[in-house]
Amino acid sequence: MKQFFFAAALAVCAPIAHAAEQLSLPVLSDHLNGIKTAAARFVQTNDDGSQATGILYVSRPGKMRFEYDAPHSGIVMATNGAVLIIDPKSNQAPETYPLRRTPLSVLLARKVNLSTANMVVGHSFDGTATRVRAQDPKNPEYGSIEFMFTSDPVALREWVIYDDVGGQTRIQLGPLQTGMKLDRDLFTAPSRFEDR
Repeated sequence: MKQFFFAAALAVCAPIAHAAEQLSLPVLSDHLNGIKTAAARFVQTNDDGSQATGILYVSRPGKMRFEYDAPHSGIVMATNGAVLIIDPKSNQAPETYPLRRTPLSVLLARKVNLSTANMVVGHSFDGTATRVRAQDPKNPEYGSIEFMFTSDPVALREWVIYDDVGGQTRIQLGPLQTGMKLDRDLFTAPSRFEDR
């Protein structure tokens, strides 16, 4: 169960619109930096082909929440520099990992700059979408994240997390709503874990 949720913490895809041309790294950086808050339904596909659904919340910089539908009903949360994997069926404290050691740190950075030297290791256009694979240039061993964007207007449609042993997790987004106010409690660990 915990491995399933950790795969999610290290992973997002959506209906694809048609793009006319490859988007530049500065344009894509500006788009990501323009996302301050967001919410969307998602479908997650794990490396073994299993799937789960839920709601994703983003509050940049530094905060993200994957809230899974039943039967998983788990939560993966990035907050305060850490990724927490919360299993509501367990009485154990959440598993915790440093956010900076996951590829999600690229997306949740205070300022995304895909033009940073050695950050982007792939930038391509398939006739429909622009794909950019990025990593922490100082710590490529932490894995990488591949974004997929369409244009007209520019939109983030998918990301795939590649972990340090070659596994991958893909999450498909439904329509992305942005610019809303999100409750701080979305990014706070459940109270029963606060004293542990």
